Amino acid sequence: MAALIGVLAGDGIGPEVVREAVACLEVVGQQRGEPFRFETGLIGGAAIDATGSAFPPATADLCRRADAVLLGAVGGPKWSDPEAKVRPELGLLEMRAAMGVYANLRPVATHPALYAASPLRPERLEGVDILVVRELTGGIYFGRKERTADSATDVCTYTREEIERVLRMAGTLARQRRRKVASIDKANVLDTSRLWRSLATEIFRTEFPDVALEHVLVDAAAMHLLSRPRDFDVLVTENMFGDILTDEASMLTGSLGMLPSAALGAGRRGLYEPIHGSAPDIAGLDRANPCGTILSAAMLLRHSLGLAAEAERIERAVFTAIEGGHRTADIALPGQPPCGTAALGAAIRTALAA
Repeated sequence: MAALIGVLAGDGIGPEVVREAVACLEVVGQQRGEPFRFETGLIGGAAIDATGSAFPPATADLCRRADAVLLGAVGGPKWSDPEAKVRPELGLLEMRAAMGVYANLRPVATHPALYAASPLRPERLEGVDILVVRELTGGIYFGRKERTADSATDVCTYTREEIERVLRMAGTLARQRRRKVASIDKANVLDTSRLWRSLATEIFRTEFPDVALEHVLVDAAAMHLLSRPRDFDVLVTENMFGDILTDEASMLTGSLGMLPSAALGAGRRGLYEPIHGSAPDIAGLDRANPCGTILSAAMLLRHSLGLAAEAERIERAVFTAIEGGHRTADIALPGQPPCGTAALGAAIRTALAA
């Protein structure tokens, strides 16, 4: 039976960018002579409006049945009340836990066609190819929370099992690349980071002796990502640090709209989404960059469906279209009129079909 892909468009620009990614997957399915099956579901603000839940049971069922899930974005001003009992972001946390995806893979690779879109000098960008492996279901985002009128508490908790499994994934992935891992922590201050550092040292000494391990404090890592990004291969870190560092790293590629991600667990089923948010200020204006979502679809093909060649074709098509002058406003060259979301998606599909 053809692979089933769950499609969760979400909020804001989510439906626009997901539409272009699904269209690219349809081209791949046609080329293979085996079209994919797509089934849609609600999540985030759209789900709250329709069902009262950010992650309704029907969506949870789809995530369990699908071979892979493609997500747009969630949230927006309509649902931004911090006192609300149900918020769109809660749907993301519930979905990650329900799917058992604990490692977030965020590739950050530069391309000459986008050097001009980055605030960094081109000589800093040449040859940058980083894979960030972020722990996804532990840490301060999932810890105990308390709130009173005068104080608030967010507890950061990690267990040995949570840390070890993401470190092992980072080591396994590093063996497929340049065999270098930088483990990012704050071990000079935090006990969770001291546990993280000791386990990283132990696991890489005993299980990955062929992989070079470097410990880097998170504040130093934030600096080195911009001053010497080419030196990094695989970065592995806890949930909040990974969230912040990958948004910073997007400046290497020229735009947050260019970065894809994959959330993986023990099996092949994964969750795929661009790292950007719902961008409600440009929703519905045909201005969003669909590349991050389309590249997330390529990661879906590679990691969940085992279609590496097809994934590479999508990745080449994205940059063929950009090199051909099809660029949304966030990556447009000076003096060049930008194209819209749909036009860039169409140019990528043309390159893919060729």
